[in-house]
Amino acid sequence: MILLDGKQLAAEQKEKLRKRIAALKKRGVTPGLAVVMVGQHPASMVYVRNKQKLCADLGLNFYLTEFKASATSEQIKKKIGELNKDKKVHGIIIQLPLPAKLNPLDLISAVDPKKDVDGLHPMNMGLLPCGGELFVPATPKGVMALLQKYKISLAGKKIVVVGCGYIAGLPLSLLLMRAKATVTIAQDETKNLTELLKGADIVVSAVGRPGLVKGTMIKAGATVIDIGITKKGDQWVGDVDFASVSKKARYLTPVPGGVGPLTVSALIDNLVTAAEY
Repeated sequence: MILLDGKQLAAEQKEKLRKRIAALKKRGVTPGLAVVMVGQHPASMVYVRNKQKLCADLGLNFYLTEFKASATSEQIKKKIGELNKDKKVHGIIIQLPLPAKLNPLDLISAVDPKKDVDGLHPMNMGLLPCGGELFVPATPKGVMALLQKYKISLAGKKIVVVGCGYIAGLPLSLLLMRAKATVTIAQDETKNLTELLKGADIVVSAVGRPGLVKGTMIKAGATVIDIGITKKGDQWVGDVDFASVSKKARYLTPVPGGVGPLTVSALIDNLVTAAEY
């Protein structure tokens, strides 16, 4: 079994980003990332810290706006409008998930598509199937980079994506179809899930349900990509039962250290692209 090392690839990507950032700074441009966070979701706080740390390491400007969970959409959209006009800000992300009373799409739609470095604006998502998007969503972009790094071919492969979320499962499915894979979208409640997964060359799980995918559900030699991440006690765990799946899969992403580092790296890549525009 070969571990798909997201940390190593993210480190390689970071060095390439340094050169692009240096070129921008010579032109008097320092890319600036603005993050809008509402409430104190544990996973969100970890992701925001990671983004802030990487921005500091690369010499980028980082602007964090924190709202209490009780904030209204009008208050948040007012701030988004200010960030849209701020020339020091090249990328804006609305940190998800949001408190239940808020509509994520409503707030994401308020972001200028040219600053939508998360790639989740309806315009970018709508153009994704035909390849006309300004930015590819960060997590799917990271997964595609990982598959390319390890030369895992996609054309003609049977791929099952478990979970059709707006952030990961849905856009990744579209990218995989663009790569000429045969894609089946399943859910954690799909009745014949084991049967579907056993027929897949590549399995992707993006549900956030620990231990959902077990070794008995995977065919020998399959590639397994674990996007799900959940805090269990003091540890972060994925959707895949690593111990049993590692005995069957040829390629497998660890959690943490697989897709996560590439999500942050892909986001910064989008930010630098926005600044280059």
